[in-house]
Amino acid sequence: MLPVKEIQERSDRHPKPSDIKFQYGTAGFRTLGKTLDSVLFRVGVLAALRSKKLDGKTIGVMVTASHNPEPDNGVKLVDPHGEMLESSWEAHATALANAHNSVAFIAAVDELVKATKIDLSIPARVVYARDTRPTGPQLVAALKDGLEAIKADYRDAGVTTTPVLHYLVRTINTKGTKDSYGEDTEEGYLTKMSDAFKKLLAGKPTPPPLLIDCANGVGALMAERFKAYLGDIFDINLVNADLHTPGALNNSCGADFVKVNQKLPPSITLQPGQRACSLDGDADRLIYYYADERGQFHMLDGDKITALVASYIVELVKASGLDKQIKVGVIQTAYANGSSTKYLSERLPVKCVPTGVKHLHHAAEQYDVGVYFEANGHGTVLFSPAAQELISSHIPSTALTNLRNVIDVINQTVGDALSDAFLVEAVLAHKSFSGMEWDSLYCDLPNRLVKVVVSDRNAFKTEDAERRLVSPPGLQARVDELVRKYEGGRSFVRPSGTEDVVRVYAEAATRVEADGDTDSSYLLMIHSLSLSRLELAFRVAGLVYDEAGGDPSQKPNEFL
Repeated sequence: MLPVKEIQERSDRHPKPSDIKFQYGTAGFRTLGKTLDSVLFRVGVLAALRSKKLDGKTIGVMVTASHNPEPDNGVKLVDPHGEMLESSWEAHATALANAHNSVAFIAAVDELVKATKIDLSIPARVVYARDTRPTGPQLVAALKDGLEAIKADYRDAGVTTTPVLHYLVRTINTKGTKDSYGEDTEEGYLTKMSDAFKKLLAGKPTPPPLLIDCANGVGALMAERFKAYLGDIFDINLVNADLHTPGALNNSCGADFVKVNQKLPPSITLQPGQRACSLDGDADRLIYYYADERGQFHMLDGDKITALVASYIVELVKASGLDKQIKVGVIQTAYANGSSTKYLSERLPVKCVPTGVKHLHHAAEQYDVGVYFEANGHGTVLFSPAAQELISSHIPSTALTNLRNVIDVINQTVGDALSDAFLVEAVLAHKSFSGMEWDSLYCDLPNRLVKVVVSDRNAFKTEDAERRLVSPPGLQARVDELVRKYEGGRSFVRPSGTEDVVRVYAEAATRVEADGDTDSSYLLMIHSLSLSRLELAFRVAGLVYDEAGGDPSQKPNEFL
């Protein structure tokens, strides 16, 4: 039986704001942290019900808003294997979060129990963590209230990165089984990743120190802890590691800043030839970059990471004599640069799926080895159980040993910026690549991502893995008409899964000056960058703004 009285009494302490409609999207619930108290209480109850539904398996809850500004916060659930919440439960999460009062919430819970046939007698187990946002402690208190109301067993993993929480969920649920993924502690995580990395670097020249921009977020804590485990085999130097200054998180730093602005954080200066990388606020995204011999900035995003990592894994599989049994595939989204898709498609299977980790992760599971990195730097590599069994039992060789260590240095549960950085560094060491040599695998088409605030993002419907609009009617034809004017042009429009905006991506092959019929401030901005991809992106954004309900408070030169 549900402890109805306990749930209702505690729920009354966490009333839902009457003027907000919450939606569980790609990244869970995410909005201003101060508005999420009721959501966190209800997520506590939901996580327990999810655990009961799955025969008492431990469910994860992560309180974070990743790359969003510091005032935002959010929460997402993690299923037993360390993967995202099953998509059919997203609607349940949304329904519970929007029940207008405690009585309605109890009714929604009762409906969920009946609809999904949950056995309430099964114990519930939950592990949770949070990042460094100032609203985190209050939200975790609300989460605990929900867990205690439904009498769930819970474990507090403290302040840590999103990838560590995902790792803990899998290790807790596989402990003592043949599928054990490691020790179910933060120390187990640090040891597993660092030991594999050190084995991969054994016998190689010591790589130059790596500068890591920690976005003034929780990744700084984990990167600092890794130092003790790496010893003198690899030096990491941390910048933007300020966890105490209000407003510092993701402010003019971090992976999202670098990717969107395509420039160095103002706090970083690189010497010619030096490479560095940026994490995002919860350390699940990674963007690399380097300075060439003239000191010019060059970005190495998720597409470049895919090309480097996938090609290396293919080499190891072939050198191990397993290329007939193990097939490597790459999964991308529409945001992948066209040059990367061309480069990879000439070498191995490539599949395009809608934006969102759940889509990429699911598609990667269809391969023996599935490599996925979104252009924004979020990604990982999945090895199927059959592939791992084959690799572990095959005749040992240097290539096979390296392949086994690659498996262990990767966090297969989710994108993990630090784990991915170690993988990149290992591949660079094995290939004796500098940043410039890595970058030369292919040449990116110039590209730009802008966003438009609209009155209703749900009015935008897409198809073909989000590469084409089907609604609003006629808008896609206008986009196509614009794109045809640009050599190598490509652009698409899609509603955001995390914000009330529409995103516009554009790329083009040529560099040109802007047309003369644009307003002066707009012309000056485009002329200064002198890139056709920027012009195309803003023209498509203008179509969205003018024809599909752009927010009147947002001016065209504020789309960025």
